[in-house]
Formats: sequence, C-alpha cells, structure tokens
Amino acid sequence: QVQLVESGGGLVQAGGSLRLSCAASGRTFSNYAMGWFRQAPGKEREFVAAISRSGGSTYYADSVKGRFTISRENAKNTVYLQMNSLKSEDTAVYYCAAALTSTYYSASNLHIRSKYDYWGQGTQVTVSS
Repeated sequence: QVQLVESGGGLVQAGGSLRLSCAASGRTFSNYAMGWFRQAPGKEREFVAAISRSGGSTYYADSVKGRFTISRENAKNTVYLQMNSLKSEDTAVYYCAAALTSTYYSASNLHIRSKYDYWGQGTQVTVSS
C-alpha cells in the first residue's frame, strides 16, 4: 500500500503560480512512476503530467506544456507540480497517483488513469480571471 497526500492548492489569480506537493508513504517511493491528473466539475479526470521513477523523464499534456513542471525528490518521498501562467481553465481538483512498472509497463501509458495503482484525495486549485 502507498498513501498519497496532496497539498498546496488554493485560490490564485490568472497569470499566477502555485506549487503542488504530493507526499508518499508506505512503500519504496522510487519504485513508482508518478503522475498528476485533474478533474474539473462535470468533466472526466484528465492527465496533466507524469515523471519516471528516477525523475529523468517527464511527460505533459499539451494543455500544460511549457507552463507546468513536474519533479520529484525520492529522498523526501515527494513529487511536485509547479504551475505557472495559470488560466481559469486550469481550475480543478488535482490528484497525484503512483504507478508500478508492472502496471503501466511502458512510459507511453502514463497518461492513462487505469495504469495507476494508488491515488491521493486531491487538492482544489481555483484560478480566478
């Protein structure tokens, strides 16, 4: 079992920045690729970003590329999502998730929700225009 706890959400004006954190506990953090997803009211949960177990590879949805940065500190069992130039359409609940290699198999699958084994409870991000 892995427990994931997100923090750092809040209310920010358009054009502003926020940094989300996701703290993991329970199993060896470096065994998991990590992802961030988000869900806006009335919409499906969608992929935002993912990072490999070592942190050497990162992946982004087109909608956030160039504005968001995912990173991780394995020594602190934490993954981050730095969000810059925020837009009103970024308003959503943001979730972090952990994926074992045996589940996602290939990095090309890290945008798929079902390829993740564990999920956090989410943190609300609201961007006012």
